[in-house]
Amino acid sequence: MSALYLYFLELFRGIGSNDTIAKPLAAFVMLVIIFFIAWLAHFFTKKILISIVKRIAKKTKTEWDDILVKSKVFSGLAHLVPAFIIFYLSDFASQPETLESLASDYYSLLEPFLLKLAKIYFAAIIVIVINRLLNAGNEIYNTTEYAHHRPIKGYIQLIKILAFFMAGILIVSVLLGKDPTYLLTGLGAMAAVLLLIFKDTILGFVASIQLSGNDMVKIGDWIEMPSHRADGTVIDITLNTVKVENWDKTIATIPTYSLIAESFNNWEGMEKSDGRRIKRSISIDMGTVKFCDYGLLKKFEKFDLIKDYVVTKQHEIEEFNKGRKVKSEDKISGRSQTNVGIFRKYLEVYLQNHPMINLDMTFLVRQLQPNDKGLPIEIYVFSKDKRWANYESIQADIFDHILAVIPEFELKVYQTPSGEDLKIITTNIK
Repeated sequence: MSALYLYFLELFRGIGSNDTIAKPLAAFVMLVIIFFIAWLAHFFTKKILISIVKRIAKKTKTEWDDILVKSKVFSGLAHLVPAFIIFYLSDFASQPETLESLASDYYSLLEPFLLKLAKIYFAAIIVIVINRLLNAGNEIYNTTEYAHHRPIKGYIQLIKILAFFMAGILIVSVLLGKDPTYLLTGLGAMAAVLLLIFKDTILGFVASIQLSGNDMVKIGDWIEMPSHRADGTVIDITLNTVKVENWDKTIATIPTYSLIAESFNNWEGMEKSDGRRIKRSISIDMGTVKFCDYGLLKKFEKFDLIKDYVVTKQHEIEEFNKGRKVKSEDKISGRSQTNVGIFRKYLEVYLQNHPMINLDMTFLVRQLQPNDKGLPIEIYVFSKDKRWANYESIQADIFDHILAVIPEFELKVYQTPSGEDLKIITTNIK
């Protein structure tokens, strides 16, 4: 290439240009030729390499080679050819040892400039190829059965940060003409500043390890975190953030380390179980709770679901009272059935006969602590169908029935007085 440079130099001198114009023109033409050769080499290398690789990928049964092609890993490797061309042709304007007499015809600084350019190009190629390889590796990993439970996107992002950081160190060292280790040593003094800058990244990395190692959350899980207004499905886990698509289709972004530092609910256990919990109570007006008289007991005996219970229980109570010589009209000295007690038993039998209630899981119909809103009767059972819409429908149907059947037990649901109720009371007083 030195001979070609001298040829153009003499050519420009021959057409009447002095060295002030001829030398820059000759150098410029050579740079254009070198860059054109480099571009042409890259074009054909990329075209040939990609076509060969695509043919091989199509013939194989594995997916990873197709992913490598799609991630443009080989397109990045094709840049090595022009980088080597620039590197090896950078000495065209240097003085040959055999032409010491023509030293004034050469640019001594042009070769170092092109060498630096080639080295920076190499560093950029390496980091681009590593980045694409990591993307491809993550995509290949996502095709495995382990990916759903243990995502590695956070770790890959950390490796990318380190790769770009090292590439930046190499580029700066090339530009300054210093050894990379010299720069790394100097950065040791800035450790405190770097820790402050990368605080979230470091915390996110540690949190990612804990989340993955303890299987606390993964893509596809339904999590609920009120402090960050998150209630929906995890769609992405990165080094710094966890993205949650809420049920209203908004996206909540949670810092990864917040999932370690704060509490959140993961509904995965429910999704893996055999049922979804129904836990709801109805408050009974305590003024309607009473002992069952003969007429009310006879009424309950007409209901198939509780007929056997009412008869058996009444017989047991009568035998108990006879043994203690308690008269039937003495309600406070012996035992008696109450309308709320029979109502609770009815709820148990009704739910046990419900086709969508899982009887193999926790099953409770219980009375909670009475309060200023009445006597709460709580249903604590599990629905067989865990799908949200179906679950809500089952739950609503059960409580529709309960609300409708309560008056049959001569009970009332407690309801806070409304303006209309107060108006009626005031009218009655007048």
